[in-house]
Amino acid sequence: MGVRIKSTGTSRDTSDTFSVVEHSARAAKQAMERAGVRPEQVGVLINTGIFRDSNTVEPAVSALIQKAAGIGLDYTKDDPRSFSFDLMNGAVGVLNGVQVAQSVLATGSADHVLLVSGDTHPSLTRGAADDEFPYATSGAALLLESTGEPEGFGRVHTVQGAGTPAVESYVDVATMGTAGRGLMTVHREADAEDRLLEVAGRAARAALDEAVAFDAATTVLIASTPSPEFPARLAAELGIAEVRTPDLSQGDPHTAALSLAYDAAAQDDSLRGFTQVLFVAAGAGPSAAAVLYRLPALVGASA
Repeated sequence: MGVRIKSTGTSRDTSDTFSVVEHSARAAKQAMERAGVRPEQVGVLINTGIFRDSNTVEPAVSALIQKAAGIGLDYTKDDPRSFSFDLMNGAVGVLNGVQVAQSVLATGSADHVLLVSGDTHPSLTRGAADDEFPYATSGAALLLESTGEPEGFGRVHTVQGAGTPAVESYVDVATMGTAGRGLMTVHREADAEDRLLEVAGRAARAALDEAVAFDAATTVLIASTPSPEFPARLAAELGIAEVRTPDLSQGDPHTAALSLAYDAAAQDDSLRGFTQVLFVAAGAGPSAAAVLYRLPALVGASA
């Protein structure tokens, strides 16, 4: 039994809100609507976003997203139970979320797991990245379910690099005073991208080495986007020609990059003719994760 993506959802229009809670909830609702899944059929919601509204610490942002998405709001005796939690590991979080979803769904304790991601500037006054805060506002969702078909995610491989974190984000409470809830300091080392590329390559090769049969010609790479060039650089190292990326016009969507890229590829039908997607995420640590996703036959079938 495997785990597959049943549907996706996204939210990127910042004309009426910069709230990552709202964007993640909208993405979650869209994923459920596309799949014809009711909120009470979602057993677990996992939020992997890092940068949140007003630097919220408590309650868990996942609970706020769960409420905004209308999941698990009834508490009478016979109502289905849903719960949510934050899983924060930077750009790698979505693939860590896949690991947890695989374990949850294997137990049969939930029919669906909703994996949401997204970030925003804590001031809630801007949506595009810049030199001081290099992440774009967005929300994305993957609705996951068990399948008995020969498709879905394989084993997630993780890698931890040595040395300094490469990228650090923090609220400097000693200097920010009363403005701390709307500010965030992001420090990226000069060689950060090269170090992220190194760990990403190691994780990707581990996933490919485990593959029973790997054909670069029928594989698409979807990778995190610490720079617009990063996915193509990684693809060149791995010998994979096809790459799918999210819309980067507003900057790096950070934790939502993989989900946004997969959604875009699925919506424009650009995965047709391919058999698998190699998902690779790399971020602060430096750390990375990679997993092969076997596409459903209907998606991968030749035109």
